[in-house]
Amino acid sequence: MAATAQPLVQAQRSRPASRFKLSSLLSQEVILALAIIIIIVVVGSVNARYVSERNLTSIFLGNAYIAVAAIGMSMVIISGNIDVSVGSLIGVLATLSGTLAVNGVPIWLSWVIPVFAGMLVGAVIGFFVAYLKIPSIVVTLGFLSILKGGLISITNGEWIRDLPDSFGLAQERPFGIPMPVYFMIVLTILAALWMRYSATGRAIYAVGGNKEAARLSGISEPRILMTVFILNGFFVGIASILFATQLEIIQTAVPAGVELLIITAAVVGGVSILGGTGTVIGAMLAAILLSAIGSALVFINVSPFWLRAVQGVLILMTVLADLLRRRRNQASLKG
Repeated sequence: MAATAQPLVQAQRSRPASRFKLSSLLSQEVILALAIIIIIVVVGSVNARYVSERNLTSIFLGNAYIAVAAIGMSMVIISGNIDVSVGSLIGVLATLSGTLAVNGVPIWLSWVIPVFAGMLVGAVIGFFVAYLKIPSIVVTLGFLSILKGGLISITNGEWIRDLPDSFGLAQERPFGIPMPVYFMIVLTILAALWMRYSATGRAIYAVGGNKEAARLSGISEPRILMTVFILNGFFVGIASILFATQLEIIQTAVPAGVELLIITAAVVGGVSILGGTGTVIGAMLAAILLSAIGSALVFINVSPFWLRAVQGVLILMTVLADLLRRRRNQASLKG
């Protein structure tokens, strides 16, 4: 009898391990990486120009600033909130950076000041959300209108030209690799490590997953939300510099659809729209995937406007998968 029981115990112990390995293999990050590889291989077999060095570089470079902004957006959504003003803020901060540069301000200050300005805006948004208890969707919708309307009113839609040659940070290519790719990879790795191993990073997951449990464990929700929105402003500030310095001119208008693109990268990257789960690495991979899909549509002669439809489908599929996963987990806990 004991001999029979022992294999049963061993089998029961081995099941969680096998499920863990399977879940690791089927993680959102792995799925996204495989999707990127499949798209490159399939579209490359249809049109060889798709896998040219120039196009592959543009795929990784094109959405690098989106990936950086998605780091902050991931933190916001993990905390149980959302920020729909990021596109407008990128436009404002990029314009601020270019204006400082053409008016003789030292180049390094024209890069640094917009980052601090982004953090300041994030702090104001965080104050409204954390201490005045106004829903983040309401606050950021208000800031979207304020920033977008203010930018158009002040600049009249005129482009910023005659930028100094040394202003083009995103045009630098150390060791042949575009500078935005370095920013995207390094910031993603640092943010992922911070979210996983720091007390504040773990507290963000706790607040987004269960506010009451987080409060009972001694976590200050207002402090965490303030931190999240300030960090979001920091990453949006860096994204705005990458956006502003990628060309010889700066279009002083809010980039169309950037908010949706950043939110899509975060959600498709595995960040639960309900809060509490997700990683910034998945957001980076999702940003690359969206860039790969957009480029693929051009090379297979499909209107790039279909990218919006693809984004919508990806969001719906990801949210549905997240809801099903949560229900399955709840059912297993009850069982």
